Amino acid sequence: MQQFFPFAGDLKTISPLSLAYVGDGVYELMIRERLIGAGNYPPKKLHTAAVALAKAPAQAAAAARILPLLTEEEQAVFRRGRNAHPARRVPQNASVEEYHQATALECLFGWLYLKGDGERLRALFREAVKEEADR
Repeated sequence: MQQFFPFAGDLKTISPLSLAYVGDGVYELMIRERLIGAGNYPPKKLHTAAVALAKAPAQAAAAARILPLLTEEEQAVFRRGRNAHPARRVPQNASVEEYHQATALECLFGWLYLKGDGERLRALFREAVKEEADR
């Protein structure tokens, strides 16, 4: 995944919630690309499917699928995201643990994106949504 504006700073200085902010957008875009690639569906159906894959419980399940595949460095980034305490409330459709796992996943995806590691990002995304594709 190619960046529009390559990041040249030190990723260790970026807060985990800022990484999650970027990762949320990256993950959403990857979901949308996957859905469009699966067929030409009406926008409402695409939106419903995207929301189902992007909500915290689905992201927490995706995180559980990729966690065993992470390198030590990726695990450290994931933990930073999981341990971050966002100021907003947990969505009604998610538990606190699911919300923290989802934030960790987004943090990792934001970090990989800003790092410019599109190949790893795509590989982890494929594993993250693998079970969803099998349905």
